[in-house]
Amino acid sequence: MDRYCVFGNPVAHSKSPAIHAAFARQTGQRLDYDKRLAPLDGFAAAVHAFIAEGGKGANVTVPFKLEAVRVAQALTIRAQAAGAVNTLHFTDDGIIGDNTDGAGLVADIVNNAGVPITAKRVLLLGAGGAARGVVLPLLEHRPRQLVIANRTVATAAALVERFAALGGAGVVSALDYADLAGPFDIVINATSASLDADLPPVPASVFECGTLALDMMYGEQPTVFMQFAADHGALTRDGLGMLVEQAAEAFALWRGVHPDTAAVLAQLRAGA
Repeated sequence: MDRYCVFGNPVAHSKSPAIHAAFARQTGQRLDYDKRLAPLDGFAAAVHAFIAEGGKGANVTVPFKLEAVRVAQALTIRAQAAGAVNTLHFTDDGIIGDNTDGAGLVADIVNNAGVPITAKRVLLLGAGGAARGVVLPLLEHRPRQLVIANRTVATAAALVERFAALGGAGVVSALDYADLAGPFDIVINATSASLDADLPPVPASVFECGTLALDMMYGEQPTVFMQFAADHGALTRDGLGMLVEQAAEAFALWRGVHPDTAAVLAQLRAGA
């Protein structure tokens, strides 16, 4: 039976094994998927040990997405653009690094939430690794405007410069939170503020009735960001759909079949 896993530290909370088990049942694929706690100073060794045990592929979560770039021997275009890897595919030609986060986010917005990105004003909060992984897939849907807001504008500006050459020229721009002028059609929280039950310093004016406000984090209760957005008329969504959709992208890379995500997402929402 083919073996896969998710590497992280911590990793006990990961829903990935349940998601991939559901995908396997649905598609009739025989595979084993588990969680692996990699030492903070031993990620590369953990990957190669898993390959030696017969591993076929792996997902990568915090804090190893940047280190996974160095472990990979080749990168997909979207992994190159993101500068981060969340999916490893072990092939006869070596270790292929991919990034499915952005594709997962876009699929959740367009397919699950039913909100088109094309010709819309999109605001991306944060300019770290989570934000970097989703810029190119967002641009591929041709938004009218993609604004990246960050506490340190220089970091956001570097991201803008990186993606200007990849189809973002004239579309993507960088701003300080204080300089934001809304409203936006879609607001995406890619900061880690929700982990600390905190709120990015985003003005309420970025929201209006009908704005989709999506937080990449998820939990049993709406995040502070989601509550703030809802209080100002926005429709809110957490990151669970993105998690399922990015997993489906990885599953398709490994197995050659794309699972139906709707049923699996519904099961997770119901706590099954």
